[in-house]
Amino acid sequence: MVHSGSIRPLPLPLGLGVLASFLGIGAMVGFMAGAGRLMAEVGLRGLLVLAEAALIAPALLILALGRRSWRDTLALAPLSTAVALVCALLGAALWLASLGLLELQYTLWRPSLEYIDGFRRLHELLRPKGPVDAVISLLAIAVMPALCEEAVVRGILLPSLRTRMPALLAVVLSSLVFALMHDAYRMPFTFAVGLVLGGLRLRTGSLAPSLIAHATLNALTFAAAPFLDAPTHPLPDPRPWLGAALLLTGCALSAYLVRKLPSSLTATASAP
Repeated sequence: MVHSGSIRPLPLPLGLGVLASFLGIGAMVGFMAGAGRLMAEVGLRGLLVLAEAALIAPALLILALGRRSWRDTLALAPLSTAVALVCALLGAALWLASLGLLELQYTLWRPSLEYIDGFRRLHELLRPKGPVDAVISLLAIAVMPALCEEAVVRGILLPSLRTRMPALLAVVLSSLVFALMHDAYRMPFTFAVGLVLGGLRLRTGSLAPSLIAHATLNALTFAAAPFLDAPTHPLPDPRPWLGAALLLTGCALSAYLVRKLPSSLTATASAP
């Protein structure tokens, strides 16, 4: 099992936490805005990795300048195999719930054909051509985004907000920031996922559970995309009953799995 209290989370002060987060988001957005020429040299996977690296770079720099332990600041407590497996299953449950939420959203708000075509072209470019290519794609699409986004949003920003405000408000604000890092159509989905991952981070006191759940969700989304949204398939009619069933099932499984996790994996820092 996890050795509870093996690290003591040390969140950044509110000002530094907000600064590190927004500098990172600005760096990522700026990098993507001017990265058209670079894509020809490093490819789409390389571009995605570099964009996530830009997101986390300011936080790492601030930690280095302050001579802070990244392990304690990010609350990276070690996990037992059993706890890690529950976190991965939670990511799968969140993926199921996200399918339902997106299906319901599609019923009320259909994306434009340009948006759908853009995502289909993206998945086609990332389609692996072999086992090694598949591993590289998963690293670029699932592991790197989960690592960098969780480190910035749930590792830096959320604990910093928590030092000055109630837990619920801190989770909501950090989830809103997480949603704003994505395009407009995915904001409801990413906000909802952010609420669960934020609650998971505060419940366990560790960043590792939300990181594993996030990576699993991303990996399943990538792996299932060719089967759920092939470029040759026409857009389906709205299926609200299917969406509701998937959402309720995913939410019920998520709640069950969260309750299976320890309420604290680390020694807790003081909070208001």
